[in-house]
Amino acid sequence: MSLKQPRQMRLLIILLITCIPVSKIFGQQYFFYLHGKIIEDQGANAVDSVNGYGAYEYGNILNAFRKAGFIVLSEVRQKNTNAVDYADKIVNEIDSLIKKGVKPNDITVAGASKGAVITMLISSYLKNKDVNFVFIAGCNNDILQGLPQIQFCGNILSIYEKSDDIGHSCVEFKNKTGSTISHYKEIELNTGLKHGFLYKPMTEWVEPSIKWANKNYE
Repeated sequence: MSLKQPRQMRLLIILLITCIPVSKIFGQQYFFYLHGKIIEDQGANAVDSVNGYGAYEYGNILNAFRKAGFIVLSEVRQKNTNAVDYADKIVNEIDSLIKKGVKPNDITVAGASKGAVITMLISSYLKNKDVNFVFIAGCNNDILQGLPQIQFCGNILSIYEKSDDIGHSCVEFKNKTGSTISHYKEIELNTGLKHGFLYKPMTEWVEPSIKWANKNYE
């Protein structure tokens, strides 16, 4: 056997690996996290001193999902980002992942507050019943009336806090949606932290989000 053959074989294997989507080899899961509006206004180190919610632990939230084994995709949005335009942007990114071979149910989009509103729009525009979505404190009557185009599609997990005066149950949104919801679950928390519960990677909402992303729809 020629001494060159093993080297040529190694090069062939490397070439094959680089041509196959990484997700095909390792079954990687992608987790989009869309933050609340205060990050748009103040940046990644935002602090709510008006309502007493304290620091928005953006980095710690991302790390909580990274530690769970996900490829976390997130960015600090520009101030006053248009929700519809940003939803279109993320839809295009998800479409690109799927075209590269990523399975739709290995993709999760989770959003908090304004990020949840954008996530609901993504669900509506993407129209993929296999993608996972987590809406955290994003549903209320103003959004229901102001964004009639929202029609949930996919595997939907809604999480809200009982004491929160901003984000409520998503049941009314669900009820106006047709047969495009593959799985639906809603969790009401009772931390007493109002809207501030989403500022920290609390077990109460992080663990259900991780389970949902791992296709545990119970």
